[in-house]
Amino acid sequence: MDIHRKATAGTMQSSDLVVNVEPAERLEIQIESTVKKQFEPLIRARIEDALRRQGVTRALVRVSDRGALDYAIDARVETALRRAAEA
Repeated sequence: MDIHRKATAGTMQSSDLVVNVEPAERLEIQIESTVKKQFEPLIRARIEDALRRQGVTRALVRVSDRGALDYAIDARVETALRRAAEA
């Protein structure tokens, strides 16, 4: 999947996250989280897995997390990617 434009998905409510995706020359993931110290490796792995499933190899992905569960991370990343891939 190719990223063509900036896109966002999610909210800043408790137990949710906002995912911003935009075109880039390489793959970069930036994470801000209220639970970063405890769960950053797990959050990053979940995001990387979602990117891999969608075939994304070049994008800037910025995540602002408020304690989202795995299914929310998957849904928000996929939605942002699909929006960003629209021509």
